Amino acid sequence: MATTDTSTEERPVRKRLIGGPGILLVWLYGVMVVGAVSRSAVQISTEFDHAPLAYSLSAVAGVVYGFITYSLVRGGETARRAALACCAAELVGVLVVGTWTLVEPSAFPDSTVWSDYGMGYLFIPVLLPVSAMYWLRKARAPKEEIG
Repeated sequence: MATTDTSTEERPVRKRLIGGPGILLVWLYGVMVVGAVSRSAVQISTEFDHAPLAYSLSAVAGVVYGFITYSLVRGGETARRAALACCAAELVGVLVVGTWTLVEPSAFPDSTVWSDYGMGYLFIPVLLPVSAMYWLRKARAPKEEIG
């Protein structure tokens, strides 16, 4: 009976996304995960009734940041596409919530990570997805590798 040795088969190698500026993106997104998740966890557990929408949006931002961080570290074309889509959704969220907090401040008795376009976070929430989308588009695999 013939046996096949699968150990010699080559697996496709995932393209790294964290080389060069990608390392800075992972670091910044990691900091944002810690900031958004810890902030929202404390606010939700201690004063959720005060501003449920704001605190829930901060929690969502933390989850989004976590997914993008994971995708950047994981690497590969599928992770790159997922991170790119998530960064686009993040940017839309920052722009919508940022505008909403300026137009209707009474809807947000307390700020979110994305309030005023991330002013409380030095505008990193609006600059980070733009930078990440630029990097992820640049890191796209050549067409012959996508197959």
